[in-house]
Amino acid sequence: MREHRYSIDMPHSAKRIWTLMQDYPRWADYAPMVIKVEVIHPGDAGGNGLLRRVTYKMPFGREGCAIELVTDVVPEGGYTYRMVGRQAGQDQTGKVTLEAISPDKTRLHFEERYHLDKAPFKWFEGQIYGFINKQNEKSMQALSDYLTAHPEYAAPTS
Repeated sequence: MREHRYSIDMPHSAKRIWTLMQDYPRWADYAPMVIKVEVIHPGDAGGNGLLRRVTYKMPFGREGCAIELVTDVVPEGGYTYRMVGRQAGQDQTGKVTLEAISPDKTRLHFEERYHLDKAPFKWFEGQIYGFINKQNEKSMQALSDYLTAHPEYAAPTS
């Protein structure tokens, strides 16, 4: 089992960050690995139980896909997620938390737990997870950079 924790201070309000995080079609505009995000099921009125399919780039021009279940949603505060694996024991879990430091500054905390137990992938778990960690960190920095570059960005109207 591997665990990754990462925090980044962003010069944006928690509300603005949350709005972009919930704008799934826009993920591909800033997250380097994301090709698209499809909401399979929106969950309840608060977003708990949301199921999303994330299609992402992999090395050597390949594509991957993850089904993620979102729970414990706190608007403008964070959520947990579980990447649902095809087989028991293959799930990946994570949590995103937004900590408002001031009206225009937020600390984003990210954590993820990951485990591969099937050959041949388990032999390369460290390298695979190191690659994923770097991409996740780049995505969070890119989210902040996107908001900085687009001061007009607001919640979608649809």
